[in-house]
Amino acid sequence: MSALPLDYSPGSDPEWDELVRIWEETDAPEGCKVEIIEGIITVSPAPANKHNVIAGKLNRSLYTVIPDDWGIYQTLSVSVPSHSGLFIPDLIVAPEAELMELSESEQYIPAAASALIVEITSKSSLRHDRVAKPAAYAHAGAPLYLLVDRWAQGGPTITLYGEPKDDVYRVLQAGKFGDEIQLPDPFDLTIDTGVFPAS
Repeated sequence: MSALPLDYSPGSDPEWDELVRIWEETDAPEGCKVEIIEGIITVSPAPANKHNVIAGKLNRSLYTVIPDDWGIYQTLSVSVPSHSGLFIPDLIVAPEAELMELSESEQYIPAAASALIVEITSKSSLRHDRVAKPAAYAHAGAPLYLLVDRWAQGGPTITLYGEPKDDVYRVLQAGKFGDEIQLPDPFDLTIDTGVFPAS
């Protein structure tokens, strides 16, 4: 696991620095995701097969519309110290330049540097993906958040959030698996959720 630089400048948060230090030292089984969520170091198991299939289908669709100098990342961290969060989204779309500016020890970007953040719920991540993460992403200024909720009551859903203000997004579009979701500029992409495997 790579280190986040610690900030000892005036006004830095020693508690956050200590939390990051513990995160750096957390040794989890291969394939597990280690995140800081609401100030708690959380280890999640590797995603299930259907989860990975959905991520793959989204990945393939997004690559047809993004510029050549953008990437889609599955292991890139997003740091949101204001919410005591260090997250690893299921997918994050961002300009490659944002990563090229990082040193070798830095493996995260600010949420606002992303073009799109995608979380696909697992049974173990429901509350985090539905509540804690969108609040943090919105607060940090991530422009678009796509939540693929395989475990929604009444059947799998997909919700596109945008226009972040404070800790809240506006729902731009929502539907059930089988519906189409339109990603706005800079994507201008229609996502056919009918190809997603249900829970």
